[in-house]
Amino acid sequence: MNTLICGSIAYDTIMVFHDEFKKHILPEQIHILNVAFLVPDMRREFGGCAGNIAYNLKMLGGNPLIMATVGDDHQPYSYRMDKLGLDRSHVRHVEGSFCAQAFITTDIKDNQITAFHPGAMNHSHLNKVPDARDVSLGIIAPDGRDGMLQHAKEFHEAGVPFIFDPGQGMPMFNGEELMNFIDMADYVTVNDYEAKMLQEKTGRSAEELARHVKALIVTLGAEGSLIYSGGEEIRIPSVEPEAVVDPTGCGDAYRAGLLYGISNGLDWRQSGRLASLMGSIKIANRGGQNHDLGMDEIKVRYRNAFGTEL
Repeated sequence: MNTLICGSIAYDTIMVFHDEFKKHILPEQIHILNVAFLVPDMRREFGGCAGNIAYNLKMLGGNPLIMATVGDDHQPYSYRMDKLGLDRSHVRHVEGSFCAQAFITTDIKDNQITAFHPGAMNHSHLNKVPDARDVSLGIIAPDGRDGMLQHAKEFHEAGVPFIFDPGQGMPMFNGEELMNFIDMADYVTVNDYEAKMLQEKTGRSAEELARHVKALIVTLGAEGSLIYSGGEEIRIPSVEPEAVVDPTGCGDAYRAGLLYGISNGLDWRQSGRLASLMGSIKIANRGGQNHDLGMDEIKVRYRNAFGTEL
């Protein structure tokens, strides 16, 4: 059976300014801001939540199906998906648009200025969950607003369990809409900042929200994660990474671990630990899809980290 991953396919263009932004922005002239930064270093990464999650789930031996929309510049990404063996039968080309993409400029103090163009992502509602076959689990990751609303309803009506992962898309929805997502979902996963925003928007505590789903998962960065399930709070430790290189895509790697655990009947402690390990593996590499380990090596790292077999 397949795991349907609804979310974005995007390019991330990362540029490095070899100085500090603050030295070149005059506070008293902020009302007529007009600055240019020379960026000698630039790289382009394959990203987007759906692409990153599918990449990690495939690495674990799962069967991801990507449901996303791409623009006229999709060819390099499509070629990569084919090379990786990622099924893109539900990746729709929207003519006259660009793929979603982020343009990130970083200074030497790791301050960032980011511009995000949603592009084809805004047409994600053109894809229909019922068009996908043999799906036993799904996830709604950040995507176009209309697509997220529609896909949640379609998962629910089809009786397919799914994870609601609002991520950076949360500001698009009000409290009532978020509660509708949660009531349809089987699982919800957010980071600690998003958890606070979710509680503020819905007016409910984490414990109250957890009662609406089988599990509420809150990631806490270097502090690990917390899983609320069945009235229990399960603390998941973080895994010491080989190096801290780039956090981009760590949350997506974590979510792939959750999806694998749910699909394979692991308990929440095992699923959370695998998810934590996947985030640790990712953070030691630049970009969201440049780490590459086989399942045998992942099992060895799991045993070394937790003292038990996966």
